[in-house]
Amino acid sequence: MKRKVALVTGGLSGEAQISYKSAITVGNNIDRTKYDLYKIDINATGWWYENAAGERSSVNRDDFSIVDNGNKIQFDVALMCIHGTPGEDGKLQGYFDMLGIPYTSCDAATSALTMNKRYTVAVAAFGGIHVAKSMHLFSHTPISAEAILAQLSLPLFVKPNNGGSSIGMSKVNSAEELAPALIKAFKEDHQILVEEFISGREFTIGVFKQGNTISVLPITEISTQNEFFDFEAKYQGKSIETTPAQIDDTMKQRLSDAAKRVYEIFNCRGVVRIDFIYDTHQQKPFMLEVNTVPGQSEASVIPQQVRAMGMPLTDFYSAVIEQAFH
Repeated sequence: MKRKVALVTGGLSGEAQISYKSAITVGNNIDRTKYDLYKIDINATGWWYENAAGERSSVNRDDFSIVDNGNKIQFDVALMCIHGTPGEDGKLQGYFDMLGIPYTSCDAATSALTMNKRYTVAVAAFGGIHVAKSMHLFSHTPISAEAILAQLSLPLFVKPNNGGSSIGMSKVNSAEELAPALIKAFKEDHQILVEEFISGREFTIGVFKQGNTISVLPITEISTQNEFFDFEAKYQGKSIETTPAQIDDTMKQRLSDAAKRVYEIFNCRGVVRIDFIYDTHQQKPFMLEVNTVPGQSEASVIPQQVRAMGMPLTDFYSAVIEQAFH
């Protein structure tokens, strides 16, 4: 019997456009001899199943079932392809837990935690991972630019605390740039993160589990033509991604060990992508953030890394699906 897989895509954030692109890649690389795939689109208008002919019908949210050709379909597993809310922040994970349906991402607690950049770096630091010095600001408790500069040294990054798409982010090089950067970030979120800039090389690392083994994918180095890896650099081709990164064995080992450790600290499941800056003076990696539902579009980092490892994407997604049943 083939397992019935719900490919869950869409979402309620600005990142929905990227979710749909990811779903195309994943859908094209699922082993149809093992799995029957059904696309489920969750968006502001409702929860929909779209059949091969492009006809839509609504999902029964009582038990997350659909009707296809007159047959009721109950899913064996949910393949998570939503970036942002509700697929990356723990909401759907909690729903699936209550229904007893396995899914391919981190659990509800880890998903909710890692959507909050400040909580993520705090937990990582507690687990012995190097992170940048930072402050967590709330819109209901204003703090002056002077008070921030008394605690942190320029240059600084100012970014909305939630969401992974880099919208609302600024690099602050001088004191007078800080106040406008705070206003810009608060337009996107009620909580923001101000952190010291770490000079170094930027890397992103995919990590997934096969059976009981944590596997690190080939490391990607990101060099951007923009001043930092912002939305434009990330999604509009303004960055150069080198996979595998041209680095020596020591740096590779330190980055891989840190990535594995982060996966363990956060009790991750499925494939996650962890971003690091490698400080070349101190010779150590600093963790930036954890993406629990990383992009899977053709141009995304994870498919690049899987190809660089010499693993067919079909085998990779099969491993991710099977891991959900462990």
